[in-house]
Amino acid sequence: MRAPLFLFLISLFGIAVALVVPGWSDLLLLAAPMALAAAILLLRQQKPAPKRKRSSGPPVILDGSNVMYWKTQTPDLAPVREVIAALTARGLSPSVIFDANAGYLLKGSYWHDNDFAAALGLPHGQVRVVDKGTPADPLILQAARDQGARIVTNDRYRDWLDTFPEARKRGHLIRGGYRKGPLWLGLPKPQA
Repeated sequence: MRAPLFLFLISLFGIAVALVVPGWSDLLLLAAPMALAAAILLLRQQKPAPKRKRSSGPPVILDGSNVMYWKTQTPDLAPVREVIAALTARGLSPSVIFDANAGYLLKGSYWHDNDFAAALGLPHGQVRVVDKGTPADPLILQAARDQGARIVTNDRYRDWLDTFPEARKRGHLIRGGYRKGPLWLGLPKPQA
């Protein structure tokens, strides 16, 4: 049983005892605020996206802060989810790296790695939010180098090409977006 639900039920029981049993009315001072806090926690809980199976295919890194603008030019996780699904369907193993401010742009508050992982249905280790004040671009490029991965982004990483010349190589950066509705990715057509 989830902790907020358990706390809510226990606090309701405490309220009932305080109201029914003589001499136990002071319990109401504890049980009522506890019930309110548990109710707020229950209401704030987001239903996480279903966990996706970790693919064992070639790794691909998404520039999450870039991809989240692809569909409407406003921050949205829907394009990130759709790209993850498309890559997974192609047998690739996607992971995502976000700028530190991505949670603020989406929801008005900081989101940790696990917040994004739950929202995207990915295992915790496949999502990273860079530290505040740290540019994500060199970390994305370094992770791609370390993993032998390609990068899904429309960023050209011009400021980092001297350090990461592989970003110039054709096919290293996978472009994408939405044309007249459907998602497109600069990947070769799957073999039938």
